[in-house]
Amino acid sequence: MSDGKNDVRVVVVDDQQLIRESIAALLDIQPGITVVGTAGDGQAAVEVVLDVQPDVVLMDVRMPVSDGIAALVELRRRDEPARVVMLTTFDDEEYVVRALKAGASGYLLKDRPAVELAAAVRLAHSGVVQFDPAAAARLASVLGTTPDTHRPDGLTEREVDVLRLVAGGRTNREIAGRLHLSEGTVKNHVSRILGRLGLRDRTQAAVYARDQGLL
Repeated sequence: MSDGKNDVRVVVVDDQQLIRESIAALLDIQPGITVVGTAGDGQAAVEVVLDVQPDVVLMDVRMPVSDGIAALVELRRRDEPARVVMLTTFDDEEYVVRALKAGASGYLLKDRPAVELAAAVRLAHSGVVQFDPAAAARLASVLGTTPDTHRPDGLTEREVDVLRLVAGGRTNREIAGRLHLSEGTVKNHVSRILGRLGLRDRTQAAVYARDQGLL
């Protein structure tokens, strides 16, 4: 178990005890990560998160008492800053869209190896929105529209390009490679986009891009 002061603090939420304990145990031995709590339903998750103040929450979607998305909505209502990554066996587009609207920092399927889940936790902590490829494909099929040729809210053409890639779940490094820019330049573009549009994070940027027909 890691005890580093700079570890990413994680809460694991799943209604199945075996899965919950397995994910928690596997993550807790990954470098730079410490599991600080677990919960078996959405209501308990809200209480645990407010109590231990984690950096990242891995939240199951379908649970009794209160599901994961309802818990996420409640945490956002209380201005809880933890990044919440929805973790599920379901790649239903309805859940992907609901998670995105609620402010999730990603939507991943449970069958990922521990090393990949750990990487997802670190990326979420750094503000990168992630979608499992299967979930992303379904999301694109639901939200896919002809891109708007107009530049919304005074964004430059380059900023619109960056916004589209952010909304597609691309990391700054991936965007830099796609647009032949430095990572620093991409980071500056993202900051300007969020500031100009009055958005909090990359998740809200993805919702904005969808609403503007940019996906």
